[in-house]
Amino acid sequence: MDFAAYYENQRKLVENFLKNRIAKKGISKVDEAMEYSLMAGGKRIRPILLMAAAEAVGKKGYNYLPVACGLEMIHTYSLIHDDLPCMDDDDYRRGRLTNHKVFGEAMAVLAGDGLLTLAFEVMLEQKNVESDALIETVREMAMCAGNYGMVGGQGLDLEFEGKQITPEQLRKLHAGKTGALFIAAIRGGAHLAGATSEQLLALTKFADLLGLAFQITDDILDVEGTAEDLGKPIGSDEKNHKSTYVSLYGLQAAHELAEKTVNEALECLNIFGDNAEPLRQITKMMTKRKN
Repeated sequence: MDFAAYYENQRKLVENFLKNRIAKKGISKVDEAMEYSLMAGGKRIRPILLMAAAEAVGKKGYNYLPVACGLEMIHTYSLIHDDLPCMDDDDYRRGRLTNHKVFGEAMAVLAGDGLLTLAFEVMLEQKNVESDALIETVREMAMCAGNYGMVGGQGLDLEFEGKQITPEQLRKLHAGKTGALFIAAIRGGAHLAGATSEQLLALTKFADLLGLAFQITDDILDVEGTAEDLGKPIGSDEKNHKSTYVSLYGLQAAHELAEKTVNEALECLNIFGDNAEPLRQITKMMTKRKN
């Protein structure tokens, strides 16, 4: 397949949906702050993963844009809050000033809150799926985004800051902070497309391994990457005294663990044949990226 063309087409579908949906304004300047971060670019990996998971099951991914783009809103809210001075205190995101640097801390908090709540409104605008499947998908996304998943992982990240933690604790932290939204994306696409129990199990395992590989790669890039490529300062993990896969295992071992995890993830897709080729290519892109 021509993956570059496929990915760009899917990304444009997401961009256009988000642009049209965020154009519906509320009653205050918070809309401007929400739009600033939501339309700041980015790879749109999570919504594209959701669509690719649906395609692995045999359906057209673009049919599920409302749910996919709602998930992207959740991801964007998390980035706004993660950049705040009380969290990671970052000045740049995707090569531009972070939300609180432009709109102030209070408005940035509200922008994140606005995107989180808008996400569920948008997801429930999804048409042409079984109501039970949509309800279960949205319920799982709420769990993955909340204290069982991403927010819980963020809490562990703050709790463990400045402490020497075990590999098991690090895995638990990132399974929540980073991995949970990948599971939400891939299981969401599978649910909406009517996956069988066997397919759902394989995709869940794939998503878990993909999240791990993504995080290890992220930790490596924080050491080996450049601020120009990443669109944000490098070395922030060391600055904030955070344990990473590089600090716990060493750089070479982290590279080896990432490669092993990617191979295990790809094996999970064997039962889907050619339908899973987009997922395979996205996995390779995500784990060989420079930003």
